[in-house]
Amino acid sequence: MGKELSEMTLEELWELFPIILKEHNKDYKDWYEIEKQRLLSCIDKKDIIRINHIGSSAVEGLISKPTVDILLEIANETNIEQLTNTLLHNDWLLMSSVKSPYMKMAFNKGYTKNGFEEKVYHLHVRYNGNWNELYFRDYLIEHEDVSKEYGELKLKLIKEYEHNRDGYTNSKSDFILKYTEKAKKEYDDKYNPKKRL
Repeated sequence: MGKELSEMTLEELWELFPIILKEHNKDYKDWYEIEKQRLLSCIDKKDIIRINHIGSSAVEGLISKPTVDILLEIANETNIEQLTNTLLHNDWLLMSSVKSPYMKMAFNKGYTKNGFEEKVYHLHVRYNGNWNELYFRDYLIEHEDVSKEYGELKLKLIKEYEHNRDGYTNSKSDFILKYTEKAKKEYDDKYNPKKRL
């Protein structure tokens, strides 16, 4: 009987869960919709501003980790402790929680002490107004050349960082920031729900 995930060191977790890149899977969209419905059924509706499929698995044709990333935007009045408990009771694992400079929480599903399950999810919880992931996703969708370049960068980085998630993520940061800033100029205030009222 092996260690529980919560007992493992970061290095042990990286060894058990290496970075794997795969061609785009058309089922990612369905996986997202299934989990979105589960979230809508367990979280108080007044707390949800919007739920979106983000990350590389949301970009058709882009190589990605076989993971569906979900952005859950919540109202400022949300009881964070209650929301966290609700997610924990619905099979999510809290991976990180940061309060400043702005609140963000990360939850995972599909990680076991024996490795990955078939469906793996990352849930990114933010207050409404932090839309960087949406800007970057849509820029990749609308700019195939940038999406291709991003895929090539990931293939290059995996050789060095297969068992170092932080190194892999940090090495993509400059690229992501560059095109997120371009997207903000191009899309302006596109993601502000108040703009659509």
